[in-house]
Amino acid sequence: MGLARSAGIISVATMASRLLGLVRNWAVALFFGAGDAVDAFNVAARLPVLLRELFAEGAMSSAFVPTFTRTLKDQGPDAAWRLGSQVVNALLVVTGAIVVAGIAFADPLTHLYASRYADTPGKIELTVQLTRITMPFLTLIALAAVFMGMLNAMRQFFVPAISPAMFNVGMILGAVSSSAVGTLLGVHPIVGLALGFVLGGFGQMALQYPSLRRAGFRHRWILDVRDPGLRSILLLMGPGTIGQAAGQINLLVSTVLATGLGTSALSWLIYAFTFMYLPIGIFGVSVSTASVPDLAIHASGQAWAEMRRVLSAALRLMLTLTVPSAVGLMVLGAPIVELAHEWGAFTATDTQAVALALLAYAPGLVAYNIVKISTPAFYAMQDARTPVMSSAIAIGTNIVLSLVLVRYLGYVGLAAATTLASWVNASLLLVLLSRRVGGLDFARVGVTAAKVSVAAAVMGAVAWWVEAALHARLPDPTLLDRLVRVGGAITTAVAAYGAVAALLRIEEFTVAVERVVARLRR
Repeated sequence: MGLARSAGIISVATMASRLLGLVRNWAVALFFGAGDAVDAFNVAARLPVLLRELFAEGAMSSAFVPTFTRTLKDQGPDAAWRLGSQVVNALLVVTGAIVVAGIAFADPLTHLYASRYADTPGKIELTVQLTRITMPFLTLIALAAVFMGMLNAMRQFFVPAISPAMFNVGMILGAVSSSAVGTLLGVHPIVGLALGFVLGGFGQMALQYPSLRRAGFRHRWILDVRDPGLRSILLLMGPGTIGQAAGQINLLVSTVLATGLGTSALSWLIYAFTFMYLPIGIFGVSVSTASVPDLAIHASGQAWAEMRRVLSAALRLMLTLTVPSAVGLMVLGAPIVELAHEWGAFTATDTQAVALALLAYAPGLVAYNIVKISTPAFYAMQDARTPVMSSAIAIGTNIVLSLVLVRYLGYVGLAAATTLASWVNASLLLVLLSRRVGGLDFARVGVTAAKVSVAAAVMGAVAWWVEAALHARLPDPTLLDRLVRVGGAITTAVAAYGAVAALLRIEEFTVAVERVVARLRR
């Protein structure tokens, strides 16, 4: 199965999940807006979400999938399933201990990174309560990540990619039932959202298990720390987690600093970054996930030419899809946020604040996806040191920039610092990866980047003009008017991008369109 086809399958499933994620955010915004309760939930969910990103889209695919793939290829399915069982058991032990500790020490932990919440009566107590409720999500999502890794190694991409949809379903159910839960249990309604958060983690794990059973997996209660495969995974996952952590730790730094900026600042940042998850998941994670098994096989055979080919194709495909996404979010950020969230408790002030944060986050979209693609290549070569070093530099850069920019730009400065640090990480990884594999076909990648940038610039201008023209004719804040404005701007912008891409003969765009047309004809 080719890279573009595999990435396409993952993208379709991921798009469904991420669109459902927008519905989730709409439900949260509708029922809770961007006030103190949502601030408390976002802080309580920060650690579980951090682990979700690191495991589900980070260290698990970087450390586990290459090792599992090699074991499957060299020793057969039985040895691979045995390794999978051991990883499951090891994570049950490790994450179980973290969950127990998190529940026991939720109070001091919350005071550590959200101490300013104590200035608002009841806010920090609510955050502690929500932290205790959400902690079991860690174990559930770790197991879901192992299942995802095994299925991806077996070249089964659709079910793992669609499984995050269950997380969104759980959250939506939690938001919708929050009032009833609050009344029934005599607690704040947002507790219902926290319960839905945990339910979503369980659903993400449960959805994948039947596919894994059909593939031949039978869990065994074994844990041999001397097993070479298990030791290799654990040794890589420690540094691997750090290597993948820059983006998420940078967000954690923003979380800590945003808690001192008053009500809603943190929620504005979280809402804004959530819009980034759609193109990151659809394009960056999809291309990266599809590349990992091939990179593992080529690295084990030291087939550097083949690794260069896969990496070059992955980068060019990602740029073709991601650059226009970033431009679109920058140009249409405000109308998109307005359409998605400005209902119920979410105000016009919240819309403008989230749009400003999105404007600062969007230029980092390409950098995030470069990291998603390049980092697994190092782990495929059993090199955990390089991503860790690059991540550490990026984290340090973000801390310095955040402390400086927050003084002048407030919460928008935190978003800008995260973007700049992401580019530092991405640039370092690309340079160092190129040295390791003997080049990354930068000339060809550069030509694609230049063509894509021109096409995206034209697309952005068209999107801005069409949205402004439609807004002048349809100024009412009704759902229909908003849909027409945003839908019309996006449709014409995509058409403009396609036309310029065809004129400039962007190969990756042509291939992507041909595959979509071929699928529609089936």
